[in-house]
Amino acid sequence: MEEGEGGNFAKVRPVERVLIVAVTSNRGLAGAFNTNIMRAINSLLANEYNAQMKAGNVNILCIGKKASDFYSKNPNVYLGNHNDIYADLTFNNASKIAESIMSDFAAAKYDRVIVVYNQFKNAAVQYVINEQLLPLIPPAATENTKKNDYIYEPSQGEIVLELIPKSVKTQLFKALLDSHASEHGARMTAMNKATDNAGEMLKELRLSYNKARQAAITNEILEIVAGAEALNG
Repeated sequence: MEEGEGGNFAKVRPVERVLIVAVTSNRGLAGAFNTNIMRAINSLLANEYNAQMKAGNVNILCIGKKASDFYSKNPNVYLGNHNDIYADLTFNNASKIAESIMSDFAAAKYDRVIVVYNQFKNAAVQYVINEQLLPLIPPAATENTKKNDYIYEPSQGEIVLELIPKSVKTQLFKALLDSHASEHGARMTAMNKATDNAGEMLKELRLSYNKARQAAITNEILEIVAGAEALNG
């Protein structure tokens, strides 16, 4: 898709065909980080897009090995994956994925594109977000909105056609960066909890070992005392 082709990305059509972009990680050991994404997508398929799912008009594009491993088992929805992007997570590589998605939307292959990813809040908290990538949602007008007359250079149409594709690419890149940061936070939290749990387990095992050792020593002492009394008798 050419950089300036941004004409139909805000066009709202009846939602008959849906593309869901599932953003997960390539690795595990991150707690419920990946599971939450699959759970959110399955909820969308069971509720909001149930009719499209039954009609076979839902595709899932996976970014992350965990999502592709899960959805590749269902060839009716699995579109493919871009798991290799994490090896070089740059705006240019994210733009290539966005361009492919925009081309499919402009060709009316899909009527709506949703991105499901983990939004980073802090190292301990991540929120699962399902965000509409296409068609673009215009900002809601308010009573305080003023209509000003501006002079554009180049023309307003040219600026819109140039900015809309960049906006979509930036939105997808932001979701990937959010997910990547969330992955590290979730993994750090999961490993900290695992370390704490291992410490608690070690304490319990040490206590059990000491109790068993003390019981064995007590039994040996009782046997010695009983033997000595038998000899004295």
